Amino acid sequence: MSGLKSTTSNPWKTATLAGMASYLDAAALVTSGIAIGGYYAAPLQLGPETIGSLLGLQTLAFAAGALLGGRLGDRFGRRAIFTFSLVLYAVGVLLLLVATGPALLFAGVVTTGLAIGADLPVSLALVNEEAPEGKKGTMVLFSSMLWLAGIVAVLMLSSFVGAQGMSGGRILFAHLLVVAVVVLLLRLTLTESAEWAAARRAADAHPNTTAETIEFSRVRDLFRAPTGYALLATGLYYATWNLGANTLGQFGTFLWTALAKGEVAQFSQLTLLGLPVGFVAGLVFMRVIDRPARHAWFAAGTALIVIAWALPALFGPGRFTLVAVMLISGLGNSFAGESIYKIWSQELFPTLLRATATGVTMAFTRAFAGLAALGTPAFALGHTRLFFGLLLGVTSVSAVIGLVWVPRLPRAAQPEEPAEPSGAPVPETTEKAAP
Repeated sequence: MSGLKSTTSNPWKTATLAGMASYLDAAALVTSGIAIGGYYAAPLQLGPETIGSLLGLQTLAFAAGALLGGRLGDRFGRRAIFTFSLVLYAVGVLLLLVATGPALLFAGVVTTGLAIGADLPVSLALVNEEAPEGKKGTMVLFSSMLWLAGIVAVLMLSSFVGAQGMSGGRILFAHLLVVAVVVLLLRLTLTESAEWAAARRAADAHPNTTAETIEFSRVRDLFRAPTGYALLATGLYYATWNLGANTLGQFGTFLWTALAKGEVAQFSQLTLLGLPVGFVAGLVFMRVIDRPARHAWFAAGTALIVIAWALPALFGPGRFTLVAVMLISGLGNSFAGESIYKIWSQELFPTLLRATATGVTMAFTRAFAGLAALGTPAFALGHTRLFFGLLLGVTSVSAVIGLVWVPRLPRAAQPEEPAEPSGAPVPETTEKAAP
């Protein structure tokens, strides 16, 4: 289907509205942590165990939603699933907004977790499939910028409502509800992915074909060559890279206060300081992501991430090394990590398995991070050097996978074109897009 043209008159409209899944994902996770762990905790008498269960359950629900939503999106279409998932998201946020006890909170976190998990893989696939040739990577990467915007929006809003107690938490959830409803109404104006529709018709018309150029559509096809290797490589890369990023996201404040004896407000200010740098770096990477130069930028970003985690592993977790980890890895993540994983997830898988594969690797990564998080506080305090040494180790594993393994994987071939290595150089304006 490389000859298909997008039926969307404005691909950036599609990229923005579908990419808002990343904004709503980040905003929901950050808002839940701030509102449930802070504003709601005392008024609703939520103990540490309850707060941990609520936030952990939201992560597990995300994993389940990604598995289910990704597969349904490949089977029944992008538009139907990302519309339903956003309705579910609005319901979940409404439950969290009006909650007066743990029961509604549990219902709300499960519902929002399922919704954002289902939305992300399908929305990424739609952005890729409706983007014009030579701009697919740019528009998929744009979703990462919206993810960052979601964090910034919540942190800024939280800084204004911090003194309002439980009402502050309700205001944060109201923000999510308003954005979700507006995006839902605007998404109704989008059409179905032309690429997916054509692939679905071809698969339904020839369900028993055995040609090597078959457009893979069955789940079992995901686990045989060549897609099986791509699934393993992208899943392992994302999970090993994300362990460090998730540790900073969930436990950065804990590590700063417990190990470096710093103050919470100080850490929050440093976190906000790094966000503009990441945003500008992301804009720069958007300009090269569809060009041959992207591999060099990815290598540079990977090197920064490894160097960042080497500092506390070698010199201990002091204030300087923890700030360096946050700022240096944050810059490196603009050119590697989740941003490049999203690109690979679109390039390496055929149309009718694209969202399924993304859902599987996202679910695996979230579950892996969730299990690791259970022992993080105790392990970090009791075996500090070993803790940071392990984080450096898994980060190095992700570097090897991204630099050595992934470039050797074949991009998903179209029926009319042969597969090509994912790391092969391509002309700047005529790069073949993944199906």
